[in-house]
Amino acid sequence: MTADVDIATLHRYLTGAGVPVEGELRLELISGGRSNLTYKVSDDTSTWVLRRPPVSGATPSAHDMSREYTVCRALQDTAVPVARTVVLESTGAVLGAPFGVVEYVEGQVIRDRDDLAVISKDTDAVCAALVGVLAELHAIAPEAVGLGEFGRPDGFLARQVALWARQWERVKTRELPDVRTLHSALVDGIPALSGSSILHGDFRIDNTILDAADPTIVRAVVDWEMSTLGDPLTDVALMCVYRMQAFDTVLGTGAAWTSAALPAPETLAHEYSRISGRDLAHWNFYLALAAFKVAVIAEGITFRAQRGSDAGNDAAHAAEATPEFLAAGLRALRSGQL
Repeated sequence: MTADVDIATLHRYLTGAGVPVEGELRLELISGGRSNLTYKVSDDTSTWVLRRPPVSGATPSAHDMSREYTVCRALQDTAVPVARTVVLESTGAVLGAPFGVVEYVEGQVIRDRDDLAVISKDTDAVCAALVGVLAELHAIAPEAVGLGEFGRPDGFLARQVALWARQWERVKTRELPDVRTLHSALVDGIPALSGSSILHGDFRIDNTILDAADPTIVRAVVDWEMSTLGDPLTDVALMCVYRMQAFDTVLGTGAAWTSAALPAPETLAHEYSRISGRDLAHWNFYLALAAFKVAVIAEGITFRAQRGSDAGNDAAHAAEATPEFLAAGLRALRSGQL
């Protein structure tokens, strides 16, 4: 057994599912932590990627392997680059947890500042390419790719506001007055949907694979575990809020996406508007909602760490960023800027 995946069992399952396996399987953990675990699986001729939920601290709705696999399969041969799907085991009966297997995509993943330094002269063009891919995703009609029932766009914004308020009550480690203030303002300011589209739900540079030789080419968008149908501006706003320096505290690392070397959040938003043709009406609401979400996520990471289910990357300190994101949400409501 290697890193919670029994290789012999996996070999039997893949061959039984009709996947040609040549020689012995080899397994390498690519990334772990509080997101889905990602493994590189290879034999003598082929390479795949296996994704499964974390071993502990998993929230089923946030680690839904069927959801991630379904959207990747639906987006094959669209303008949005994704890894080609191979097989899904959704019951958990084989490896003790559900998992999906997709083809391995060659390229580079820009996670931290050292990675970013490699592409420093191309950062504006890289970000323009990323924004372009997000706009392409939002332009796809869900029904056209079999995702018409993938989510419930009607009432999406109201449900999001209510969802993250409920989540705060589950994970709070202290009382913060700004939570009530921001939540009340969001409830009072819910706009009509700007539109309805397929959402990635966690879009930033480290959730993509860029071409090894030309980083302005996006080879694949990955980590679709939070995807659904809803208001496309929520995707854009979250991408922008992730640019805040405080997000380093949430991740426990100097993230590439928070670097001052990248375009400012407002630049990204206006580039998206230009490419997509979507108006940024009620932008202050969308930014504030995204900041509220990240504030709750930060609190939740520390909450789980205190209970022993999330110990990676200084998880106990993630909630130190919560007040900063709450304050940013309140600023956004007033000015439309973080």
